[in-house]
Amino acid sequence: MYRAIAKNKRNTVFIILFFLAVIGGLGWLAAWVYNDLTIVIVTVVIAAAYALFQYFTADRQALAMSGAIELHSKADHPRLWRTIENLSITTGTPMPRVFVISDPAPNAFATGRDPEHAVVAATTGLLEIMDDAELEGVMAHELGHVRNYDIRLSMIVFGLVVAVGFISDMLVRLTFYGRGNNQNPVVLIFGLVALLIAPLVASLVQLAVSRQREYLADATGAMTTRHPDALARALEKLEAYGRPMQRQNSSMAHLWIADPLKPGVIDRLFATHPPIADRVKRLEQMGGAF
Repeated sequence: MYRAIAKNKRNTVFIILFFLAVIGGLGWLAAWVYNDLTIVIVTVVIAAAYALFQYFTADRQALAMSGAIELHSKADHPRLWRTIENLSITTGTPMPRVFVISDPAPNAFATGRDPEHAVVAATTGLLEIMDDAELEGVMAHELGHVRNYDIRLSMIVFGLVVAVGFISDMLVRLTFYGRGNNQNPVVLIFGLVALLIAPLVASLVQLAVSRQREYLADATGAMTTRHPDALARALEKLEAYGRPMQRQNSSMAHLWIADPLKPGVIDRLFATHPPIADRVKRLEQMGGAF
């Protein structure tokens, strides 16, 4: 697990550099087409400022978008609070802030920039259908995201993906409506193609990171509880009783334990989560090892 945490921290640096390179490349292409090098500097500065802003505020944005309500003491929801408190003591993780979301769709997520500033939330639908062992498995999965620093990596990737999309859109408009000196149609077409493809590449990177993080959090949660079968049962319930969230938002879909959007066949190619059947199979294999 410590190797996974170290890898996540390294990946955070590499991904930031990758996205800055993509964003800088977008700015350079626009500067080439529009014949103004100032665009490169402005583009990178805006992207860096936005990523920094997301780093400190993305958790509050996610809570607001989901309509989460904070529990201030064990008396507010004894079962959920006690489950998270016991897992925090077991793993030596600081007690995160705990939230409940009034939604019949069973789901849960964790966010924050590090274990000292973590947030864990569960829907009322999840709390209704899970028995104690299954709820413990789900919460151990979410605390696995916290312990593995997935929450930091996910927040940074989310912020940079949004930045790439925003800047790409801005530069495409600039290319169409600007009056640069470089009117070579080959350059113009190449630049437009690159600007349009960049957000797709950024999203694919986000999806690849998200899928691997789910597998790791499953394994971390199973190792914490020593009961992978309980988490496997919980995942099967999430698939059986899953439904779209009442307050859907595709920008935070990767945070949930199960995809809240219930994508169709084509959309599964760009799903934020690996198939539940694959996750259950891995947990069953782990169960045989205990």
